[in-house]
Amino acid sequence: MKYLTIEKLIPHRDRMKLIDEIIDVDDETAVTGSVVSAEWPLFKEGSVRSLILIELVAQTAGVCLGWKELKKGGDNTGGSGWLVGIKEAVFFLDMIPLDSRIIVRSKNSLDFGNYHEVLGVARMDSKIIGQIRLQVVQSDTN
Repeated sequence: MKYLTIEKLIPHRDRMKLIDEIIDVDDETAVTGSVVSAEWPLFKEGSVRSLILIELVAQTAGVCLGWKELKKGGDNTGGSGWLVGIKEAVFFLDMIPLDSRIIVRSKNSLDFGNYHEVLGVARMDSKIIGQIRLQVVQSDTN
C-alpha cells in the first residue's frame, strides 16, 4: 500500500475527492479517513450536512472496487462508470463540524457480476454517525 494513491483507485478530484487517506483495503473491505473541510460540498456555517456520508461511503467502496481492478491488472484510471443507488441511509447526527475526522468502513455484502451491494459505516471517534447501504452497478467495459 506504500505506493497506492487514492487517485489510482477512484476518479474523484478537487472538491469532490473527500477521502484523505486509505487506511486499509482488500478484496471485500476498505477503510478510509477524511477530515471535514470548508471546501467540501454541502459545507455551510462551520459544518457539513451528514448527507455527505453517502458520498464518503461511495468513494470508500470505490477504493475497494478500484483495488480489485488494479489487482486484476486493469487500469482503473480509464473512468468506467458506476451507477450507485442508495438502498438505505441512517444518520445519527444532522451536521458534522469542520475539522472532524471521519473513518468510513465499507464492506461488499453481495457481488453478482457487475452488481454489488456495499454496507458502509461512518464513525467519528468511536461513535457511529451513519450507516449506508449502496447498490452499485459497474458499466460493462466490453
